[in-house]
Amino acid sequence: MTVYLVGAGPGDADLLTVKAARLVASADVIVHDRLADPTILTLARADAEFIDVGKRPGNPTPQGNINALLVHLGSQGLEVVRLKGGDPYVFGRGGEEADALISAGIPFDVVPGVTSAIGAPAAAGIPVTHRNVSTSFTVVTGHREKGGSTNINWEALANVGGTIVVLMGVAERGAIAARLMAGGMAPDTPVAAVRWGTRPEQHTVRTRLDQLATTDVEAPSTIVIGAVASFDFEPTVGRSKVLEGN
Repeated sequence: MTVYLVGAGPGDADLLTVKAARLVASADVIVHDRLADPTILTLARADAEFIDVGKRPGNPTPQGNINALLVHLGSQGLEVVRLKGGDPYVFGRGGEEADALISAGIPFDVVPGVTSAIGAPAAAGIPVTHRNVSTSFTVVTGHREKGGSTNINWEALANVGGTIVVLMGVAERGAIAARLMAGGMAPDTPVAAVRWGTRPEQHTVRTRLDQLATTDVEAPSTIVIGAVASFDFEPTVGRSKVLEGN
């Protein structure tokens, strides 16, 4: 049988792909993260086994343990779905899991999902690219490495142009903003932080780069930096409210 690395999308269960839904419905075992919408699991068979390996603050599940679990389950002849928020290969450590499965000779497949780097801004009315405004976008993690700062060269990134989308960057937003401005990015550059993107409780905070550190932004939020962050093409069948930063 096969281990499937499946993207669950940015939050709204309706954004699960058709293939992902089919695999969840047929799986023997579902190894899942902390999902933004756990109702996705109701698609599973009544006799399916659920294993929660979600990483929680202060109580993380070591990635090595997850890799070993997938190898073990895959060797039992089971159909296994490894369900991850967003896309498995966008800061989801899916590559590490794929590497472990390949090394162990376990058949696997990858099912892409809608990443919050695109889905959350879109749901908030923000296109990450827009003709004559932004012809590129860069997706980066704001997560601090153990014992140090983020390993992103923010000063250089300030001069790349286009849109910057920061995932897992709420705690480091002040340092990120300072380094971008140190690299030459204008202090009045628009910024939007989309919390719970695509979910009914979604809300958006809009501010500017030099005020990002003092603006009330809660995790989990997708942070969009650049001219497009001032756009508000809010869907007419909306789910979010917009809050102005200080």
